[in-house]
This record gives sequence, C-alpha cells and structure tokens, in this order.
Amino acid sequence: MSAKPLQPLRVLAIANQKGGVGKTTTAINLGTALAACGERVLLIDADPQGNCSTGLGITRQQRRTTLYDVLMGESPVVDAAVSTSLPGLDVVPADADLSGVELELGQTARRSYRLRDALEPLRAGGPYSYVLIDCPPSLNVLTVNAMTAADAVFVPLQCEFFALEGLTQLIRTIERVRGSLNPHLEIQGVVLTMYDKRNSLSEQVAKDVRAHFGDKVYDAVIPRNVRVSEAPSFGKPVLLYDLKCAGSQAYLKLAREVISRERARLSQAA
Repeated sequence: MSAKPLQPLRVLAIANQKGGVGKTTTAINLGTALAACGERVLLIDADPQGNCSTGLGITRQQRRTTLYDVLMGESPVVDAAVSTSLPGLDVVPADADLSGVELELGQTARRSYRLRDALEPLRAGGPYSYVLIDCPPSLNVLTVNAMTAADAVFVPLQCEFFALEGLTQLIRTIERVRGSLNPHLEIQGVVLTMYDKRNSLSEQVAKDVRAHFGDKVYDAVIPRNVRVSEAPSFGKPVLLYDLKCAGSQAYLKLAREVISRERARLSQAA
C-alpha cells in the first residue's frame, strides 16, 4: 500500500439526477486523468448497473467483493478496491446486488451514513488523494449515502435544453442533504459535457450555465466525441483507448483544473 498522500483526502460525489448527461463517463475519465496527473484515485461505483466498473474493464469474476458488501458492513473499503490497468487508479465495483441495499437497510440506524463511516479509515490515513463516487441517476439511499460521505458534489451537465431543469432538482437535493445529514456539502464544480460547437443550442446552454454559476463552471468543456463513446465497449477509459483524441485532451484539461482548484482551496484554508 502506498504512503499517505501529502494532501487530505477529498471525496467528490459525481451526481446529476438527470440520466444520460455523461456522469459515468466523466467519473471514469476524470478519475483516469487525475491518476495520469500523479494523483492516487479511488472510484466508487454506486450504481447497481455497474457501468463504471465495466467501463474500467472490471470483469464479473473480479467483483467478488463490491460496494454492496461495504455498505452492509461485510468488508472494509480497501479490501473491496480492485486495481485497474492504470497505476494509481482503483475501483470499488458494483453489481446488481447493490439494488437491494435500500430494502435490506430498511430503517437501520445510520443507514444514510454507511458510506461515510466506511471511508473514515481512509481519511485517517489511506493511500488515496481523491475518492470519486459515481452516483445513480435518481434520489435513493445510494445517492444520499454518497452525498453524506462527500466533501462536495461534482456536476456533469449536458449541453441540451433540459439541462438547467435537472440541475434545479439536484440543487434541491444538495440543500436537503446539507440541512439534515452533511452541513458542509457544497458544489465543487460544474463541467459541461456533450458539447457540440456546430450546434447553437450547446453554445446557448453553456452561456446560461456560466451566467448562473459563474466560476463554479470549469473552463474545460467535454465535446461530443466518438472515441469517448467507443471506449467503454473495450473496457477502457478514453485516455487509454485514444490519448490524442479531443475527448482525452478535454479530460486531461479538466483534471488539471480540478487539481489547481483544490490546491487553491487548501492554500486559502491554511
């Protein structure tokens, strides 16, 4: 196991209650890009579909221990983490068993704090500098656990007509979690995804989002890119599938921005 990182662990929930916005794609490729920049990253697949795990090439046979086991108190996070093909990037995988968590936890005490409690040993001194949680596209016990465990929410936002409507729902959810479970939860940043420079609607959505959220919106914009779409079918992040494509370069730019923001936040807090 690696030595403790110099910076405190930063836990980001990658969330948007609207489906199809590039959330899992962003989780996979941001995690990969951060690792490529020298960070130690743990991706947590909190969606029972397990697409984040599949997109990183984690086979069903490798998912002997999953997030389900962690949330049910049957395994520590570090024992559930599986190494990926990229050094510095591990994943806690998911499978269909995760869909039963809400029913099985029922009204169990601290059911919304299960993931937060599981991550405490990593905060005390683990090998990772970032934990990225890929949330399901709905408000359920998994999303609530992710937001309760997180320091901040990272929001992928598709450049299309209903984008801001979905974002309004997400902000309400964040406010509810902040009010009852995690008073320090904030929006870490918004990244525009599926941007098509040939489409005037993409430009208008980007303009509206930047007007509303100001410097919370990253300069990096993730374009519509066929290589990004193809990569998951090969079980690879796009950076390993085609490093030189526009999508890979955009995610590297995004990772550098994330690191820069985090360093600025730490220097201000010092």
